[in-house]
Amino acid sequence: MILGSWLLSTSCSSPTDFTPKPKGYNRIDLPPHAYQQLASGHPYTFQYSRYAKIRRDSSYLAQPHWINVIYPQLHANVQITYLEVKQDPKRFGKLMEDARKLTSKHQIKATAIDESIIKTPNGMQVAVFELSGEVPSQFQFYTTDSTRHFFRGALYFPTATANDSLAPVIDYVKKDIVQLLNTLKYQ
Repeated sequence: MILGSWLLSTSCSSPTDFTPKPKGYNRIDLPPHAYQQLASGHPYTFQYSRYAKIRRDSSYLAQPHWINVIYPQLHANVQITYLEVKQDPKRFGKLMEDARKLTSKHQIKATAIDESIIKTPNGMQVAVFELSGEVPSQFQFYTTDSTRHFFRGALYFPTATANDSLAPVIDYVKKDIVQLLNTLKYQ
């Protein structure tokens, strides 16, 4: 009886020095940007991050020069697809339509899709799409010479982490993608 009274009296007391903790976010340490040249064997070349690995696309739809630029520490993947236009205007039109369709599939979850055209030091024009909201791909692009080469890419994070938490990593990889595009050359 005495033990029961003591337990009730001590368990019901409220702590006087309790302070709620603020919501925290994971710390993401990003390395300085550094680049290396893509090995030969493709009809294109570019510089990519020293912290990334190049892997051949292993999906059942993959073409010979489709690759993934994988960031193991950041859990990011830039999927690169390359197709020859073969001086075929119908094929070129289909490739352009497909690129736009792949981006527009994200409209369901996207709060905005900002499209812009950038010009690289090599004189290429690149269509860039920045997607906002809880979308699986936050940054997409394509460039073409309209007669021979069609080069497309998309940034993906295979994680359920909210995009606002990934913002520093997204910005980091976007800078690497811009470097890739600025150094892109066709063989």
